[in-house]
Amino acid sequence: MSETWSVDEHLADILRAVRPLEPIDLRLLEAQGCVLVEDVTVPAALPPFDNSSMDGYAVRTADVEGSSEEFPAVLSVVGDVAAGSGELPRVDPGQAARIMTGAPLPPGAEAVVPVEWTDGGTGGGPADSMAAHSAAPEGGTGEVRVHRPVASRAHVRAKGSDVRAGAVALTAGTVLGPSQIGLLAAIGRGTVTVRPRPRVVVLSTGSELVPPDEPLGPGQIHDSNSYVLTAAARAAGAIPYRVGAVSDDPDTLRASLEDQLIRADLVVTSGGVSVGAYDVVKEALSRSDLADDGGGVEFRRLAMQPGKPQGFGLIGPDRTPILTLPGNPVSAYVSFELFVRPALRTLMGLEPVRRQAVSARLEADGALSSPDGKRQFLRGHYAPPKTSGGTAGDSLGTVRPVGGASSHLIASLAQANALIEVPEMTTRTEPGEDVTVIPLD
Repeated sequence: MSETWSVDEHLADILRAVRPLEPIDLRLLEAQGCVLVEDVTVPAALPPFDNSSMDGYAVRTADVEGSSEEFPAVLSVVGDVAAGSGELPRVDPGQAARIMTGAPLPPGAEAVVPVEWTDGGTGGGPADSMAAHSAAPEGGTGEVRVHRPVASRAHVRAKGSDVRAGAVALTAGTVLGPSQIGLLAAIGRGTVTVRPRPRVVVLSTGSELVPPDEPLGPGQIHDSNSYVLTAAARAAGAIPYRVGAVSDDPDTLRASLEDQLIRADLVVTSGGVSVGAYDVVKEALSRSDLADDGGGVEFRRLAMQPGKPQGFGLIGPDRTPILTLPGNPVSAYVSFELFVRPALRTLMGLEPVRRQAVSARLEADGALSSPDGKRQFLRGHYAPPKTSGGTAGDSLGTVRPVGGASSHLIASLAQANALIEVPEMTTRTEPGEDVTVIPLD
């Protein structure tokens, strides 16, 4: 373990070993949050027929040309057309059909007159039209007076105006959210082929850890790591399973891992990877049957701060990836963003796997110092560049450090929305200088 790895070398080693999950067919609601593996084409036009965008009357435009409140066009109502109607009445010259929103345009009709522009078929004035429309006879027959002309195709949604048959509705690589699920349903797709959301088992180690809702005893702290890592995994699109805290006992940890591997596409642990006397993760995995199937876990020192001690490997019969993170809360979260999140996106088949860094102008009360030879990740609050006005200097956003550099300062982590990345050879950064920022969700 004398070799020191760079951040990029460690991530590259992880990504070489992680493969996208095999595609499966899922029903629409089960596929939410999953990634499409193929283009979805539209089998039939949407909407599939010309239909009304208003409640009103389907008419021929020549019959209402020049109509006004003083000289309304009087038309015979030949029937009703409701949404879902099958047999449609034909609209001949001098006729109209009462039509509802979404109903197909009947043959012969060229436009729809909104009900507000009519007497509602009762002979009253336009002020009475809405009430009259709702109270009109069920059959919709009789006469209607139209007080305004309409242009051809007015208030008509054309067939295929949303999307045409044969068009690509969604492309491979799309993450299925609510609107995409709705589109798939609208074009008649009940199932889709996707890469499933990866299942992530999260556990923290340490005999000193107790659940948040239990009182603390001497020397104890609340387990925050399993919560922040579970939440981060869910935010990254995974299905997380929080196991909670495991005591500093190698046999207990091995048993927990063996129990959980059946439902894991990836395992994340925190704590127990340094050089202390109770580094249970290292002890449990360095001599474990879990690594007998050609896998194994390698523990490393990385040239980074926070998060120097890291581990990665493949365990169990299915060679499940496991990332072992340090136990300090900030170290664990930063490590998740740099290493676990890219692994999850790789499992899902998403690109890019890394968050996109941006440049920003440093705003600070003084210079920032960073250890020589280590890449430092400071917590910061990032303000994006202004979209309008301002000066040429506003093309860059700004970032201000939040809290100190210590890896236990979880309160400052909660106020941050970005990481400030300081390169290995940079030991001092002055206010006003450009820095690299990794915006977070």
